[in-house]
Amino acid sequence: MRESEYQRLLIKRLKTIFPGCVVLVNDPQRKQGVPDLTILYGAKWAALEVKISKDAPKQPNQEYYVELLNRLSFSAFIHPGNEEEVLRDLQSAFRSS
Repeated sequence: MRESEYQRLLIKRLKTIFPGCVVLVNDPQRKQGVPDLTILYGAKWAALEVKISKDAPKQPNQEYYVELLNRLSFSAFIHPGNEEEVLRDLQSAFRSS
């Protein structure tokens, strides 16, 4: 499976888990390193950097932005191997006040 296909399936899953959410696909050409997806859900938001595997290469600034955005709300690298854990953490983040 390619990363783009995984991202498409992940977006469908996010919309199922978080009904009514808005998933924005960010343009890497606009701001290098910003996570691939921004999820808006009620008054909360999160950012996910999609990878095809845990060993997939990271682009410059990706770790910086994931860490920065995680301090502000919720952000993580997500891949098929950690998807369940990340989505469980995201559900907790969206439930917290």
